[in-house]
Amino acid sequence: MTLNTSRRGFLKGAAAASAVLVVGLSPKGALAAGGEAAQINPFVKIGADGRVIAIIKHFEKGQGPATGLSTLIAEEIGVTMDQIDYEFAPSNPEIYNNLAFGPFQGTGGSTAMANSFMQYRTAGAAARAMILDAAAEATGANAADLDIVDGMVVGAGDPAPLGDFVAAAATRDAPAEPTLKTPEQWRLIGNPDIRRLDSRIKGNGTAMYAMDLHLPNEMVVMLARPEQTGGLVASFDDTDAQTVKGFIRAATLPGNGAVAVYAENTWAAMQAREALSVEWDLSTAESRDSSQIKDEIMAALDAPAQYNVLKTEPGPMDQAAQVVEQTFYFPLLAHAAMEPLNCTIEANEDGGITLHDGAQMPTGPHMALSQIFELPMDKVRINTMLAGGSFGRRATPSADYQVEAGLAFVITDRTRPVKLVWSREDDMRGGYYRPAFGHKVRVGLSDAGDIIAWDHRIAGQSIMKGTPFEAFAVHDGVDHSSVEGTSDTPYTIPGFHVGLTDTEKATSTLWWRSVGHTHTAYAMEVMMDMAAKAAGRDPVEFRLAHLGDSADAQRKAAVLKLAAEKGNWGNAPAGRTQGIAVHKSFGSFVAEVVEISGNAEDGVQIEKVTCAVDCGIPVNPDVIKAQIEGGVGYGIGHVMRDEITLTGGVVDQYNFPDYEPLRMRDIGAIETHIIPSAEPPTGIGEPGTPPSAPALANAIARTGRVVSVLPMINDGVSFA
Repeated sequence: MTLNTSRRGFLKGAAAASAVLVVGLSPKGALAAGGEAAQINPFVKIGADGRVIAIIKHFEKGQGPATGLSTLIAEEIGVTMDQIDYEFAPSNPEIYNNLAFGPFQGTGGSTAMANSFMQYRTAGAAARAMILDAAAEATGANAADLDIVDGMVVGAGDPAPLGDFVAAAATRDAPAEPTLKTPEQWRLIGNPDIRRLDSRIKGNGTAMYAMDLHLPNEMVVMLARPEQTGGLVASFDDTDAQTVKGFIRAATLPGNGAVAVYAENTWAAMQAREALSVEWDLSTAESRDSSQIKDEIMAALDAPAQYNVLKTEPGPMDQAAQVVEQTFYFPLLAHAAMEPLNCTIEANEDGGITLHDGAQMPTGPHMALSQIFELPMDKVRINTMLAGGSFGRRATPSADYQVEAGLAFVITDRTRPVKLVWSREDDMRGGYYRPAFGHKVRVGLSDAGDIIAWDHRIAGQSIMKGTPFEAFAVHDGVDHSSVEGTSDTPYTIPGFHVGLTDTEKATSTLWWRSVGHTHTAYAMEVMMDMAAKAAGRDPVEFRLAHLGDSADAQRKAAVLKLAAEKGNWGNAPAGRTQGIAVHKSFGSFVAEVVEISGNAEDGVQIEKVTCAVDCGIPVNPDVIKAQIEGGVGYGIGHVMRDEITLTGGVVDQYNFPDYEPLRMRDIGAIETHIIPSAEPPTGIGEPGTPPSAPALANAIARTGRVVSVLPMINDGVSFA
């Protein structure tokens, strides 16, 4: 097999080195001298030239684990960021499992740094100990007197490159519990000047994304899918498609879910698919309109809850001096990543297959392809590549697009690789969305303006039920992703009751950046502002008054205070209005102040967003700031004007003209402040999203309009 490697110059393997040190966490060691390295639970490779390679078990879709995990290894070994490269781990859940997911290799839930912090530091520290032990033997020095600084072993005469000791270190056992550096010794962890390792290759065009891969003699496949979820192929006619130059063949995929169109290139596949005539069996397909789906959700809010999540009765609402209530609706949302879905599959000389993919959760497609091809797992290989975004879309429980590629390949003679390509329109109408939800909230206040009762009803479409994740994500019938951010809020709320009702899915539902927090944070934080206004109290003071003494409450209070301070809360320039929101998600705490000019009727302009974040030890402050900025833009951009609607079960939106992403002009500035912490690192890829939309909504509310139906343009808000 020959790869087009013109854009892979950033991967500098150590196979050509005369000796390679490979370190994992096994006390037995995992070292080999000369040629190929023996790898036992490996996370670190070091060549005889001293070049370190971090083996990254987490998928890189722009959120930064390739840099973050490499930083941990570089810190513990004692090399600079210029002396370390990275490569993605192969698919092997026994070795590279996500410690938060169990025996499953995957990236998601903002867990990359949280579950790998100690694992990667320990691997780096083990490598360092083995090199110093080898250096001590070679120099006659005491290993305790030696150190590695900027890739040089120091403490015994003249400094020597660590590569000089790799061959000897390769014969040693890895220590089971190597000594880790203390925070006082850190030079890289927490350093704001450390920049991403992948910035240069992404800037100069040499980064290799899955879409960039072109194998010799490959066929490009595009699928004709039913417009309505649940439709099946009844028959098709490819007579007109045969006139398209480059068309090869068309065939119904096993299961009758789609017709695969094979061609010599992407354009030919597009044109041939357009010329295809397909008869669909829609007898069991989705046929509802969005208005019907919304009506069903809203009706569920008025009926008794299917599940009483907190198993308590609502508080004494009849004793409240006043009751504040509001109903909210959140529509279906697309992920809309910049790189549409794609992957390539080919046969190997040993009778196995290789999937080349921006694989967010490689264990899923690995298992699926093993079944499709009736191959043992070790005959299925996955080459994980960079991906141009995901926001959850590349991690479907059904491994949908990888299964499509496998089915399209298995029905060929397998002599030619198959590259499956989704168009932007395929991606937008692909049927996997953030589910629609409704919230109905009633808050009872005392004469003093304190909360004495909170009745919170939620209705919507479960993400986890009916998937392999149901066993650990659903308890007593409750899908935790539907209520996260409410039932586990750090606020101290007397008489707090949360009820949940599942409604029928209109499409395939899927996690979306920050999952359930996308709607629960909005409802919680808008209600906190409404309650504060009814009580005649400042929104910041009101929130602080309902945060107790727990560790989570105090961390939430700290980011709230910092955002208010840095955002100059209560002192907006003339003609501007502020809104604030704070939320905990994925173990992290984020508060945001949104400052706007204008109003809903004449046009709102977002002038500034000030953010405060506590995500534990800030391993890479530059990455953290970038992720907060991205999360803010993602959250605000979607609530401004985006929704997926259905007419007769058919998705109405096609592309960015009718599903408009955030524009550069939409937000004037974003400022991020990171709270120093000694707590273990927590998530950062998603926590910036939940508080952004309610902070904007609260700013708009101060101009006179409470926004309860999303997107905001559907609730009378215009934007400048």
